Amino acid sequence: MNIHPTAIVSEKAKIGENVSIGAFSIIEDDVLIDNDTQIHAHVLIANGTTIGNNCNIFQGAVIGELPQDLKFVPSIKTKVKIGNNTTIREYTTIHRGTEATGITSVGDDCLIMAYSHVAHDCHLGNHIIMANGTQLGGHVTAGDWAIFGGGALIHQFTSIGCHAMLQSGILYVKDIPPYTVCGRTPAKVEGLNYIGLRRRGFTNEQISQIKDFYKTVLYSGLNVSDGIAQYLEQNDEPIEDVKHCIDFIKKSKRGILV
Repeated sequence: MNIHPTAIVSEKAKIGENVSIGAFSIIEDDVLIDNDTQIHAHVLIANGTTIGNNCNIFQGAVIGELPQDLKFVPSIKTKVKIGNNTTIREYTTIHRGTEATGITSVGDDCLIMAYSHVAHDCHLGNHIIMANGTQLGGHVTAGDWAIFGGGALIHQFTSIGCHAMLQSGILYVKDIPPYTVCGRTPAKVEGLNYIGLRRRGFTNEQISQIKDFYKTVLYSGLNVSDGIAQYLEQNDEPIEDVKHCIDFIKKSKRGILV
């Protein structure tokens, strides 16, 4: 381990091999940092935090502090879990969960850029990119490969579908359907994330069938439920990607953007 002499590292913390901890950083008691992770200067890793292998946490980040929830009782033990190969840039804040779920989680291979905030009880998948200043309210969920433009504002309890891409500087108050690009003011679905899907190996046939599904559900003049029913009447064996879209929409509690 390479621990700067000005860092304060609890003897109770569990620190893996080849971990670097920079100047004036603080690592509290109930913390686990796995192998090959780098903690830069002036970072606070608070109680209840687990950080995976090969992560890179930059100056001024605060991970695992108490949630900004007036109902939360500080004595309740809740957690933050950061996956492997995830980078967290300067002055990002990631807060512990509340008793509602017990944990805030960030997956593997994520990039959370400077000044972003991940509130209590958020659950982010793998390969997430959050550009500078993205702000997530409590209980936000995001599927794998979701991308947030800088300054995006996500209302609490909102769900972001996998492979969705959100325009910067926009307030999002409804669920974002999988595979879509969303933007404008007020926010709306502008189409499929064609470039992202092709980069991730989706075939032209897959993309075409997802496009046909959303064309029926979002642009046929029907409400969403009727649009799904009409699509299933015409396509009794939808592909797995379309089934995932249908399942996401049916589970939505806030309603989806259209």
